[in-house]
Amino acid sequence: MSSPQATLVELFPDRATDGAARAFALSSLDPARGPVLWAQDRLTGRETGSPYLPGLPRGLHLIRLDLPKPADVLWAMEQALCCHALGAVLGEIWGDAPIADFTATKRLALRAESQGLPCWLIRRATRPDLSAARERWHIRSAPSQPHPHDDHAPGAPVWHATLFRARSRPPGAWQIGWAPGTGRQVIASPVTMPTAMDQAKTA
Repeated sequence: MSSPQATLVELFPDRATDGAARAFALSSLDPARGPVLWAQDRLTGRETGSPYLPGLPRGLHLIRLDLPKPADVLWAMEQALCCHALGAVLGEIWGDAPIADFTATKRLALRAESQGLPCWLIRRATRPDLSAARERWHIRSAPSQPHPHDDHAPGAPVWHATLFRARSRPPGAWQIGWAPGTGRQVIASPVTMPTAMDQAKTA
């Protein structure tokens, strides 16, 4: 249910340090397309750490950038979207960043679409403001799948993904997971979204 098309997609973790947004983005990428440029600002790296390379999808190669500020991340992403040797561009920024406004996201979206590259922007510890991203998701971790050999151990990861804005498809919510060792999505179970009437009944 994630978005593999070549455009800008924004992900908002429900908890700032939740790793589900990274997994959601990575499971949407095709390693055969080429390496992924992954840029983080300083606060993101300090609060969430670096990517755990052995846990990445098989065959995926990263080019990592650790940068001081959100403005540096956005600039690096825009420049990277000119590189035809890359398979995708992924950036992470922390907190309310006025620099990540409609104009900046419009530039990323147009550059990604013109170059045919998927572009993901993970925004932590902030709420969605005005943006030109073609799709915007809320992401959070969910209970893992059953372990195939041990009932008391966690299995493959699962996350809850809510699409709250999109141009090409209607909003919705899904439980999504991935297959160990492959990093590819294997679960796409729709979650019932409450209607306005349902919300009024529980208010």
